[in-house]
Amino acid sequence: MSLYKKMNPFSKLNNDTGFSANTSDLGGGRFINKNGSYNIAKEGMPVWKRISVFHDMLNLPSWKFITVILVYYLMINLGFTLVYFMIGSSELTGLPKGVGNWRIFKELFYFSTETYTTVGYGRVNPVGDFANIVSGLESLTGLLSLAIVTGLIYGRFSKPKSYLQFSDHALISPYKDITGLMFRFAAYKDMHNLTDLEIRVNIGLSVLENEKPVYKYFSLDLERNRVESMPLSWTVVHPINESSPFYGFTEEDMKNADVELYVMLKGFDDVFSNYVQQRTSYTFREILFNRKFVPMYRESEDGQKTILELHKINIHKEV
Repeated sequence: MSLYKKMNPFSKLNNDTGFSANTSDLGGGRFINKNGSYNIAKEGMPVWKRISVFHDMLNLPSWKFITVILVYYLMINLGFTLVYFMIGSSELTGLPKGVGNWRIFKELFYFSTETYTTVGYGRVNPVGDFANIVSGLESLTGLLSLAIVTGLIYGRFSKPKSYLQFSDHALISPYKDITGLMFRFAAYKDMHNLTDLEIRVNIGLSVLENEKPVYKYFSLDLERNRVESMPLSWTVVHPINESSPFYGFTEEDMKNADVELYVMLKGFDDVFSNYVQQRTSYTFREILFNRKFVPMYRESEDGQKTILELHKINIHKEV
């Protein structure tokens, strides 16, 4: 039987996914990356119109953020050092006498860093008008830069985050007297306990329409799509029954239909006093058949606590 004839006509079609309704010509791999970002590149406008420095700096990985700050600090001080070097030592006092240009350049670089940060140790001082004007502009630039960096650091620390870890794979596992598609996730920060959680799961797959493959989106019915709190892990289950778009699917069908599972989660975090959200996805390569998750919690040795074993979130076994 053809894969496209197996598609359930009563499955819930969903056009409210954020992707185009006409996607028959789309390609380029998955639509949503595992970390929740969209796997999309934009063209047709200049770079300076497409980028937002502030938002990009807020979302950079920590090592990239620190690298950008250090490179900016180094480059702007090198720029001011070159200006002081071109002005000449006649407009600056305190520079060593009878030394080479490299020693003078180093002293001017140190003077630039002291001026930029408004430390001003006082050994080297501007005495000419031009040098005083440049050093004044550098001090102003340093103050403005410090204000911007302080805002960025505060924004990065105060930005609401979900701190959720999703399983690497979704599984087709036994569920009651049928099978179910399931994945799980857990909050890995001790003090970040989400409440009022709501989850939505959609799928995209290729179906045959007028003898032409067309990519369509369907909403999946879940065993439970809302919980009041999540102190442990949550295994999200989609029952594969007669109303499921996956009814009768085999592993080969998943591959032929180029299935991708889209997950959208929202919950309230009392630490941030705000709602946080997280996205992720599972492609057909990350959906495993005839597997089930192993339990990831146990009782403490004294019997007084429940231990959530986060290292087991990706552990599953064959059934």
